[in-house]
Amino acid sequence: MAGQSKRRMSVEQPLWQALTYFRVLTLAYAVAQFVHRHDDVARPALGWAYFAVLTLWTLVTFRRVSSAERCTYRFLAADITLTLTGILLTIPVETAERIDDGATTLPSIWAAGSVLGFAIKGGWRWGAASSAAVGLSNIVQRGEVVQDNFHNIVLLMVASTAIGYIVEVARISERTLARALQIEAATRERERLARDIHDSVLQVLALVQRRGAAIGGEAKELGRLAGEQEAALRTLVMGARLPAQRTAESAEGSAGRRAAGPDGGEPGADDGETSLRLLLMSMSGPNVSVAEPGTPVALRTHAARELAAAVAAALDNVRAHVGPEAQAWVLLEEEPDGTVVVTVRDDGPGIPQGRLAAAEAEGRLGVAQSIRGRLRDLGGTAEWVSTPAQGTEVELRLPPTPAPR
Repeated sequence: MAGQSKRRMSVEQPLWQALTYFRVLTLAYAVAQFVHRHDDVARPALGWAYFAVLTLWTLVTFRRVSSAERCTYRFLAADITLTLTGILLTIPVETAERIDDGATTLPSIWAAGSVLGFAIKGGWRWGAASSAAVGLSNIVQRGEVVQDNFHNIVLLMVASTAIGYIVEVARISERTLARALQIEAATRERERLARDIHDSVLQVLALVQRRGAAIGGEAKELGRLAGEQEAALRTLVMGARLPAQRTAESAEGSAGRRAAGPDGGEPGADDGETSLRLLLMSMSGPNVSVAEPGTPVALRTHAARELAAAVAAALDNVRAHVGPEAQAWVLLEEEPDGTVVVTVRDDGPGIPQGRLAAAEAEGRLGVAQSIRGRLRDLGGTAEWVSTPAQGTEVELRLPPTPAPR
C-alpha cells in the first residue's frame, strides 16, 4: 500500500500536501486574530493557554497530514476534538456581548483543517459528518442560528463534501486504470503465447495431418490424430485469448499502451539494434525473392525480430494456401520519415472476401496474431490487398521509433 500511495500523484497526494501547510497558515491567522482582540476578551489567559496547546499540536503533528498512511482516523479524532474544544472555549473566553456581535471562535478557520482531513481520508461521508459536528458546536457557541453562522456552516459542509467526493472518484479511477493495465499485460502475454504456438506447434500438427493423409495407411491415422489435436489446441488458445481481449477493451480503452515499452512492444525487450535486411535475406530461396534498399535498415532488436516473424508467417501462409511451389516476393523499403514498409506478394488465386475474418473466428491465428497482432503490438499496421486470380499482397508498415538509449 505504501508503494501504491507514492505512485498515486493524480489528486489525493497534492491535497495532503496542501493540507499540511493549510494548518500552519490558518494557525497563524487564528493567533493574529486573537492578538488583535486580546484587550477585549474576558479571559485572555485561558485563550492563550488554548493557543499554546494548539500551536504545539500543529507543529508536532506537521507531517501527520502529509499522506493517507500517516493521517490515521485516531489522529483525526484527536484533531477534531481539539477543534471542538476551542470552539466551546470561546464561550468563557469572550464576553457575552462580543459573542452576540459574532466574535470569531478561538480556532477560527483552523477548524476547517480537521474537517478537510476527514474528507480526504474517508471520502464525502466523513467530510459531511465532521463538518456537521463543527457546525453544531458553532451553534452551541452562539446560542442560536444566525445568518452569518449558518452561511459558514453550509460553506464548510459543501467544501468538505465536494473534496471528499473528488477523492473517492479519483481512487476509483486509479483502481480502474491499474486493473486495465493488468488485464492488458495479461492479454499481451496470451497473444504472444498464441503466436508462438501458431508458429510452431499448430503448424507442425497441420503438416503431420496433411502428410499423413497423403501417405495413407498407418500414417493416415496419425494424421487424423494430429488434426484432432490441432483443432483442440486452437479452441484452447482462442478460449484463453478472446475473453481476456474483450475484458481489456471494455475496461480501459487504450490505457494499456502505457504498460508497454517505448515501441509498443514488451517492456525491456530491446537490447540494441538489429539489421532487418539480414533477417529478411535469410528467408530468400528458390521460391522467395527478397529485394532491399541499398542502405542499412536497422531496428530495435525486439521490433526487428517481431517484424521478421510476421513476414515469415506471411510466407508460411503462401506455402500453406497457394502451394509449396508458389512464388513470393518480399520488398523492404524505408520511407524518408523513417517508416519501415515490408511488402509480401504472391502469385496465388487471391483471398475470397470475408475469408480472413472467418479464419480468425475459427481459431486460425496466422493473420490475427502472427501477423496483425505482432504489428499492432509494435504500433504498426498490416493490410491485405487481394485480387481474384492475381495474387495477394500484404503490406506491413512500422512507424519510426525512438533510438535505443
